[in-house]
Amino acid sequence: MLSKITAALRGFVSRIEREGGQALAEYGLILALIAVVAIGALGFLGLAIAGQMDAITAKMPFTGGS
Repeated sequence: MLSKITAALRGFVSRIEREGGQALAEYGLILALIAVVAIGALGFLGLAIAGQMDAITAKMPFTGGS
């Protein structure tokens, strides 16, 4: 009876250990997805800001320098 309990506990512990590696891989994938989305969003935001700055600069009067 004790050997069956020990075998069951060993199986349970080995299953938990394998899921720990799986969870780490899932966290890595989620982090990579967040990074890709953030880089894309910042790229589009940068282009929008650059367009607005160009529009503002075009409306400013040119004085010809000093």
